[in-house]
Amino acid sequence: MSSSAPEVPRRRLEVSSSRGLKAQRVSALVAALFFLADATAAQSPRDANPERPTYATHAYAVAPGYAELEQGLSARGVHSLGDATSWDVNLKFGLSAWAQFALFGPLYLRGPGGGGVGDIGAALKIRGDLSRRTAVAFVSSLTAPTGNMARGLGAGRSIGSLTGVVSTDLPGGIHLDINAGPQGIGAGAPQWFTSLSGAYGHGAAGITLESFDFTAGAAGPRFAGLLGALTLRIVPWAVADAGGVLHAAPGSPNQVFVGLTTNFGRVVP
Repeated sequence: MSSSAPEVPRRRLEVSSSRGLKAQRVSALVAALFFLADATAAQSPRDANPERPTYATHAYAVAPGYAELEQGLSARGVHSLGDATSWDVNLKFGLSAWAQFALFGPLYLRGPGGGGVGDIGAALKIRGDLSRRTAVAFVSSLTAPTGNMARGLGAGRSIGSLTGVVSTDLPGGIHLDINAGPQGIGAGAPQWFTSLSGAYGHGAAGITLESFDFTAGAAGPRFAGLLGALTLRIVPWAVADAGGVLHAAPGSPNQVFVGLTTNFGRVVP
């Protein structure tokens, strides 16, 4: 009992049986153990915590010294889902409790002009907790012109982005991520990105919904859509996803995808 707790009247102690007090103490101890077990499980550094399949990210980071790989196959197009395909990866490394570094991009991208590697980039996420339920982050990224511009596989220049993130857990097991910030920095007029995504899980299964919008800019036309996906935690360190995107703006592509996120565990002592 803390020093700030009110003192229990002595007469109440006298009329309470020792058996009742022991039962109360045992109940409190069991409840505390269950709470600690749940907290430990939720905070296990080996648990996969995917940023995919949404365009938004969350405000959390891979545990320090740990690595996690996200990868997915997608098909998309305005007229046909066969217009373009890609194998996208996002390899994340935990630097500290408040920082994460990632290498990302399409290792293979196929479009009307041919196939090959796309533009590969790096991202740095700086994060913090506002409360037990709410966290914020700031993500900066920069891509290199590794994709062949003539084949339509790259931008032909380095492109940057800055994104602010708010993540919060609501009652009823609902999780929300809000993202906003300029994209396509370095190409001219930036594209402004906004996203609201929500997720709900029951046991190992979950559902994710997202509404996103990239305004028109020098790096590309407006791109907006509604995303829906199902997720399945196969084991604590691996999460699979599958879903699609329905375009919400003229010229925006529809999309189908499948993906897998794998936490490799500690890679740096």
